[in-house]
Amino acid sequence: MRYKTAGVGRVFVCRLDNGDDLLKCLSELVVTEGVKAAVFHVVGGMKGGKLVVGPEKETMPPEPVYREITESHEVTGMGTIFYRDGQPSVHFHGAFGKRDMVKVGCLREFSETFIVLEAIVTELTGIDAQRRLDPATGIYLLNI
Repeated sequence: MRYKTAGVGRVFVCRLDNGDDLLKCLSELVVTEGVKAAVFHVVGGMKGGKLVVGPEKETMPPEPVYREITESHEVTGMGTIFYRDGQPSVHFHGAFGKRDMVKVGCLREFSETFIVLEAIVTELTGIDAQRRLDPATGIYLLNI
């Protein structure tokens, strides 16, 4: 394990409305506010999105398995935001439930809020961390 110490800066309380894209909104927030690193928690509803639910097999590089959300789901989860190649990179894992079915995965590419989604974003200060391409996995991993 590798680690560094960070401090806590500002805390942003966010409300996303019906149709808003969580990944896009969080990226815009950190750019607008000059946030270089953050952790966030989410609770609310989502009606669209693409999830990675694991690799096909435990090989390197991994082949991701995708699932889509195409109707309203309850959602809760947490994530981090660090920069990759000069742009914010949002990494969010959540549980997405509808009736008796639950999907757990990493939200990728797009998302669509259903009615309302609340996010609490906590700025991390005093740390220079970036996501960098790992040749073995082909994934942009946290580099501290």
